[in-house]
Amino acid sequence: MTDELAGYTVAVTAARRADELGTLLENRGARVVHGPALRILPLSDDAELRRVSLRCLDAPPDVVVATTGIGFRGWIEAADGWGIGGELLDALRPAQLLARGPKARGAVRAAGLPDPWSPASESSAELLSHLLEQELAGVRIAVQLHGQPLPDFADALRCAGAEVVEVPVYRWAAPADTTALENLLRSVCAREIDAVTFTSAPAAAGLLSLAARLRCEEELLAALRGPVLVACVGPVTHAPLADHDVPAVIPRRFRLGALVRSLCVALPDRAPTLPVGGRELQVRGHAAVVDGVVRPLSPQGRTLLGVLAERPGRVVSRRDLAEALRRSGSPADEHAVEQAVARLRAALGAAQLVQTVIKRGYRLPLEPMGGAPRCAQP
Repeated sequence: MTDELAGYTVAVTAARRADELGTLLENRGARVVHGPALRILPLSDDAELRRVSLRCLDAPPDVVVATTGIGFRGWIEAADGWGIGGELLDALRPAQLLARGPKARGAVRAAGLPDPWSPASESSAELLSHLLEQELAGVRIAVQLHGQPLPDFADALRCAGAEVVEVPVYRWAAPADTTALENLLRSVCAREIDAVTFTSAPAAAGLLSLAARLRCEEELLAALRGPVLVACVGPVTHAPLADHDVPAVIPRRFRLGALVRSLCVALPDRAPTLPVGGRELQVRGHAAVVDGVVRPLSPQGRTLLGVLAERPGRVVSRRDLAEALRRSGSPADEHAVEQAVARLRAALGAAQLVQTVIKRGYRLPLEPMGGAPRCAQP
């Protein structure tokens, strides 16, 4: 059985849990390219976090909102480091506890606090709606931030009369070394990547920002709107890309595993299986699948097969194939095409998949499906 992502190259832009996501993708057969689009700066020694924590001791909040597991744990760990961890937990325990998702909920419980309420959608929007259903005039609400301010969330609570205390546990920043991300960006623009994954909105914004600085934003957007599939862990993550009309695959459950499973469906669905030369052929990113067997291809072989597969059954001249190789960066004449076709046939393990049409060129001999006629005649 072919691994669902065998033959595809998938880019990972995450900083946190990148190894976990990469392993999940590799276990499904993908080739993984990693270029972190951001980094997390912990604020355990930050004066503002300490000031906010002491404020919570002096005037305990009525409501506590945990938005991320790593952030809530970081807050408690920082308080422990200052010697006020126990006092902070005592101040938070009587409050109405809310958690955006299961990881934040788990972090709250792990701290020894009562089990918090959590929205089924795991979204800030539903959490906010839940709060706004209550009378909030004069209510003190501590909101643990997750890498960046939440102005819309906090402003809506303030408009309802609440006193909002924002808790900045960590923040996102650009990578200290952008080399890996620049390489990833160039590969996407060159269409050498089949899919790009995003697990946070700042990562998506970070890639767009880098492309703008390197003056290749239009190339990036053209790739992401076309041959390169975008996969986002949730709609919030997708927002910076949606603003640029970039479509994305978004799983129903906002989890890494669900993200990978969505890719396992979406990527193969983009490449139809063709009945060619008595075999079943599917063209993937850097490989072909012949009768369920993955056949790795060289860059030249992938270029040739990609051109032939664009119009299966039609003859493509040697001149056109040579031009396609030149556009991909491989100097070639018609004689070089013949050699490249011979190597492609060997790589496919079935010479009949690429048929020579004498004095005209080459084609994929598309066969009729059932009683239907051929899609194209030579």
